[in-house]
Amino acid sequence: MNLRKLARGKECQIRIGGICNGDSETTVLSHYRLSGLCGTGMKPPDQIGAFACSDCHDAVDGRRQTQYPYEHLRLWHAEGVFRTQNELIKLGAL
Repeated sequence: MNLRKLARGKECQIRIGGICNGDSETTVLSHYRLSGLCGTGMKPPDQIGAFACSDCHDAVDGRRQTQYPYEHLRLWHAEGVFRTQNELIKLGAL
C-alpha cells in the first residue's frame, strides 16, 4: 500500500499548537529522520512517517521558523508517527 498517497485527506497527527492548520487537503506523509535510517538522498521508510498538514510538515522539516525548541518539534513529530501508525493499523495498512 502506498502510504504517501494514503495520507491525502487524512487528519494531521502532529498537531503543533498555534501552527497546525487543520486542513486535511494539505496532508502529506512527513518522514521522521533518524540516524541510520536515512541520509543523503535517502528517505526513511514510509512506515516511519506522520500524517502532517502543510504547516506542521514545514515546522518539523525546518522550513518554517517557530517559537518552539528543536527538541519539542522532534517529540511532537515522533508522537505524530505513533498516532499515524495507530491509524494505519485501524485501516489495515500496517
